[in-house]
Amino acid sequence: MARGRSVSDRGKSFSAVAIPGSSRPAAADAKLLRRSSADEQIELSLYVRQNPSGAHRAKTWLAELNAKLPPQRRYLSDAAFEALYGADPGEMRTVTDWAHAAHLKVVEDDARRRRVTVAAPIGAVEAAFGLELNEYEDSRGRRYRGRSGHVYVPADLYGIVEGVFGLDTRRVANSRRRRALAAPIVLPTGRKQPGSFYPPEVARLYDYPPNTDGSGQNVAIFALCDARGEGGYDAAALSTYFQDVLGLPMPSITDVVVHGPGNSPGPDTEAGENRGDMTGEIMLDLCLFGSVAPEAKIFMYFTTNSTRGWIDAVREIVADRRRISIASISYGGAEDDRGAWSAMALKVLDSTFESASSRGITVCTASGDDGSGDAERAGVHVDFPSSSPWVWAVGGTKLVATKTRPPRIASETVWNEERKDEGAGGGGISSVFNKPPYQNAARIPAAADPPHEIGRGVPDAAALADPATGYAIVHVNGKRLDLVGGTSAAAPLWAALIARINEAMDARCGFLNQVVYTKLAKGVLRDITVGNNGAYDARPGWDACTGLGTPGGRKLLQRLSGLRKR
Repeated sequence: MARGRSVSDRGKSFSAVAIPGSSRPAAADAKLLRRSSADEQIELSLYVRQNPSGAHRAKTWLAELNAKLPPQRRYLSDAAFEALYGADPGEMRTVTDWAHAAHLKVVEDDARRRRVTVAAPIGAVEAAFGLELNEYEDSRGRRYRGRSGHVYVPADLYGIVEGVFGLDTRRVANSRRRRALAAPIVLPTGRKQPGSFYPPEVARLYDYPPNTDGSGQNVAIFALCDARGEGGYDAAALSTYFQDVLGLPMPSITDVVVHGPGNSPGPDTEAGENRGDMTGEIMLDLCLFGSVAPEAKIFMYFTTNSTRGWIDAVREIVADRRRISIASISYGGAEDDRGAWSAMALKVLDSTFESASSRGITVCTASGDDGSGDAERAGVHVDFPSSSPWVWAVGGTKLVATKTRPPRIASETVWNEERKDEGAGGGGISSVFNKPPYQNAARIPAAADPPHEIGRGVPDAAALADPATGYAIVHVNGKRLDLVGGTSAAAPLWAALIARINEAMDARCGFLNQVVYTKLAKGVLRDITVGNNGAYDARPGWDACTGLGTPGGRKLLQRLSGLRKR
């Protein structure tokens, strides 16, 4: 059991223990402004463990499910999902009873999501969880509420409450978008710079299955906003891009607001991006996915860039009844940055991604745009959520096409322009997550840094991400095209491929990793063998730059369907 302490609440003391992994370090890059106001009302999400009676059955069933090809799988119904992955109703009552006794107002208790939402003044929250909350300002002038040390709960809740989120509002992740140095293109000409592409052109180069457009698929795009509420899309600008530039229908877009203001586009300027405006990222995701799978229904899950915002939104994608089949996440941060992700948050998110596979949801993530260092000051680091063994992590390449008609891929190498400060595809060996069994045959190397252990290898696959040979998409102002890239373009490009494969198979790919690594590792994806991302070199087979390779769309469809190429 984690270490205990005596916690005082209104003069009464009770024995409490720290939630494993809940410790936060003191903020390294921020200055303390003041104690948080004891009277300020805040809202928290308390996550309860998976029903113990269903946990073992779920592990066994999931292993059998993921070993099958997608057309052979039968995913969980809503009722079965709640029975296997929801919380025990009795344990939920134990938590809500304690919350009432601790003077925390229970706003909602949802066994399906394993979440108890509470609200209270900060003074009551500090007393209930044995901690202190303060106001900080980081090096970019962004203010947030934070804490250091552990989160404590009564001893009889130890092991039942897996995490408490909303105490700390610091930013935890960054967009994985990169701008090209080339000048933007003024509309309405729509002409591109040499070497750049419209997204459907890249899909054709990667041989996406013809006569497919994502019909019948409900896709979640994860959308963050900053502390000022900036982050969103402009429908008129998107309409210009899809209809006037590409000659495609405007896709169906539905907003789902989990936290924050929802669709609230900022100016998408360099200054705004430094403040945390995520508008450019959201526009990129929509332009990429919407133009390659235009008939899929897109659900924008808007949330805040905090651990609570992340966890509540991912849990919503998995547990709601919108029948999501693919989720695209274009954000991340170094998995071992305890100033951002707590171990408690990593555990709860990873278990949520695991439960997504039971619903047939493929989660595509961006592996980072800063090479093997992942924008940290020293050493090698892997991006989260791409380091979760339950996601399809996507790295980046530099792609050049021939001038023939139709064009073909002339060359494709690892994206690495760090010498020019123009980014590189992220990848490496996780120091947090063990190597999953499906990677046993992939020859995962030891990590480049001491203690040189072998963990989960990232990425699983790759696609075009170098902005210099990247994508022409519309700016939020609707007046110009920007040339952009980053693994946050590669991830939704892969998500669109999965949507089209799902449509063609009339089945969900769901969790891809098990089948692709064990049955489709050779002769399906385009193996990239030239280049490096810093500490790791490309090589035949899997590598920590581009995984198993870039899309071979029709081959992947044939093999996932159980067919051999004739």
